[in-house]
Amino acid sequence: MRSRFLSYCLISACTLVTGYKATAQASFENVIQIDGVTMTADSLRAVADATILVKNKNRGVESGYTGVFSIVCYKGDTLEFSCIGFRSKEFVVPKDIKGQYFSLIQLMVQDTFYLPETIIRPLPSKEGFTYAFQHWRVPSDQYELARRNTDAYIMRALAYTLPRDGHESQSRVLQQQAKDAVYYGQQQPMNILNPLAWGEFFEAWKRGDFRKQNNPYNNDNTNY
Repeated sequence: MRSRFLSYCLISACTLVTGYKATAQASFENVIQIDGVTMTADSLRAVADATILVKNKNRGVESGYTGVFSIVCYKGDTLEFSCIGFRSKEFVVPKDIKGQYFSLIQLMVQDTFYLPETIIRPLPSKEGFTYAFQHWRVPSDQYELARRNTDAYIMRALAYTLPRDGHESQSRVLQQQAKDAVYYGQQQPMNILNPLAWGEFFEAWKRGDFRKQNNPYNNDNTNY
């Protein structure tokens, strides 16, 4: 009796293992990797950033800059292709494909859509603009805020304190490089040997440009 029971258990275990292996093998054979590219139907240009979804399975990928994509799914699944400016497409993966790899070229057709018309008009006439300029009342708080933002003293102070942005920094570096390139491979001239610079120095001396103004240690503000 015991030997029969053990034989029955052994046969059942073998049957379960064999069935599991057969199911796993069948499931693996149904898996397929699809490598493809999305292109326009009229000019065969790559369609970048197209969305490829496995229908009803909440899983998908996006095509790259050149339109290339790769996705893993089951044979018989439906792939949904969508992209802004193109009509949506569906592709049903055949169930009788041999192997686990498949190449696909999906052509996308451009979709034309129209937005509601918008017309921008100026003021009705020159007289209407004159009346609006003279009689419209701007809130005092907004007017005061605009006046402060355009104050010359504040703008000058901001110009001295704010750091340079990318464009200004680039211009400064390019100017310095251009200045250095003028004397590339040689010593830059010194103005101490330049007679014109000496002439400007003497003229400035005669004008009194080097005199100290408003000496804080002198009460009578005598110029030196």
